[in-house]
Amino acid sequence: MTDLDAETEFLGEWGRFQQQTFFLLCLTVIPNAFTALSIVFVADTPPHRCLVPAHVNLSAAWRNSSIPLEEDSHGGGPRPSRCSRYRLGDIRNFSDGGLLPGVDVNLSTVATEGCVDGWEYDRTTYDSTISSEWNLVCDEGWKKPMSSSVVFCGYLLGALVSGQVADRFGRKIVLVVSIGAHSVFATILAFSSSWTMFCVIYFIVALAHTSRTGSAFVLGTEILSTRVRKIFSTVGGNMFFCVGYMLLPLAAFFIRGWRMLLLALALPSFLLLTLWWCVTESPRWLLSQGRAEEAEAIVRDAAKKNQIEPPAVIFGPSHNECKPERRKAHNICDLLRTRNIRWISLTLWVIWNTLTVAYYALSLNTSNVHGNKYLNCFLSAAVEIPAYILSWIMFRWCSRRRSLFSTLFMGGLFLLLTLLVPANLVHVAVALEMMGKFAVTTAFSIMYAYTVEVYPTVLRNTALGACSMASRIGSIVAPYAIYLRSYSISLPYILIGSLTVLSGLLSLLLPESNGMPLPDTITHMQDFPGCCKKTPYKLTQTEENEPAAEGKCPVVS
Repeated sequence: MTDLDAETEFLGEWGRFQQQTFFLLCLTVIPNAFTALSIVFVADTPPHRCLVPAHVNLSAAWRNSSIPLEEDSHGGGPRPSRCSRYRLGDIRNFSDGGLLPGVDVNLSTVATEGCVDGWEYDRTTYDSTISSEWNLVCDEGWKKPMSSSVVFCGYLLGALVSGQVADRFGRKIVLVVSIGAHSVFATILAFSSSWTMFCVIYFIVALAHTSRTGSAFVLGTEILSTRVRKIFSTVGGNMFFCVGYMLLPLAAFFIRGWRMLLLALALPSFLLLTLWWCVTESPRWLLSQGRAEEAEAIVRDAAKKNQIEPPAVIFGPSHNECKPERRKAHNICDLLRTRNIRWISLTLWVIWNTLTVAYYALSLNTSNVHGNKYLNCFLSAAVEIPAYILSWIMFRWCSRRRSLFSTLFMGGLFLLLTLLVPANLVHVAVALEMMGKFAVTTAFSIMYAYTVEVYPTVLRNTALGACSMASRIGSIVAPYAIYLRSYSISLPYILIGSLTVLSGLLSLLLPESNGMPLPDTITHMQDFPGCCKKTPYKLTQTEENEPAAEGKCPVVS
């Protein structure tokens, strides 16, 4: 076995090469918040009512009374109906006869009809959204959560494909190609001419988004040293995501039309294409493919940037003698091949699923929370900053399993406590929801870094993609979890809170990876269920002799 961290230790922890890699890969994370969360503003439904055409000759009193009142399912007393109106033929006859509504005519006896002439929308908050432009309301209301679910379907397919492609062709090329595809189709999205076209293009944008995110995350994890790797995988990339998240409501506040908003969010992404000349391929991946000369050239260039004289020999002779064609090709099926990796994978997929449902449901719900939509979205983003800082502290000094359990359990508990808050204490309920978002975000950040630690190099990108893919089933459901508000405000909190608490308990079965070296092969993985005692893997006599006996590439930890 060769320890890549030990062989490249002469580069130092935080030289120019590491700084450049760290910050450039973190920059790729800023647009990530725009892909899924811009739908909060792009597809929001402004207050609306049935349109009474201007050419219909009605008195002012009858025009104001043409919309029936109905009970608000969220409380607050009667409000004008959003999906029906009194039959205009009858209203016109009453108006022409000089009768007054509520005085000469009992409106409860007047027949109603649907919004056959369309709707009129309140333009106070938005100039336009896809809901107001394509009338995604009333009988067509199911299309609004479907618009969000389409994004997560794209995430699912992207997670299925991108991990295996990156493990086969390299992290860097997949990263740059997906950045280009994401930028192009995100721009086209702003010119959608119909809801169907919008969903198709949005699906492609989400697919490219997943490829970019996974490749950037794994590339940084494999290039950076152990200490910096922990910062990158918890605080680094997530902080930049939070920056993008906070920029979203600011952009939406000043740009009230959905087309111009999407265009403003998409165009800056083209600048990220310059990463092709600024970021290197992963030496760890190159070594795993038997391309030792390319890996050594990258390390020597890194030493030059750090103004460090590299040793005459960086990688041993066994690297140069390896025959990559003799290596076994791995794919997503290997995540279920043996009992140990199968149980680890299934457990992680369930927890990822729950985390994604909770995170996106709470994020997409900001437009429904009491108060200003833009401020609520900004607060939802702001609470993630201390969450990411806490995740880094816990990831550096605490047990992985205990960190996951505590954050998941507390997140679910906060959400369930909102059910006990009286209706008049709105701000208390909002505070509890934000605390739940804080805990869920902390768990999500830890989960990403933990997944990279527990899987081996030969399957790391594939495994991260598979976990992301499994979680997208939950993210597809997340918009409909919010849609349950139309039946009862409590239902989303009961569902999400209960699932999060149960997932916290399930996380106690996972193996402990704190302080362990990154495994390279499946046999080096920790056992399921894990234990708090850390037992670093050791090569067997057979493994030690494999490279010399069979001409195989040495394993890299």
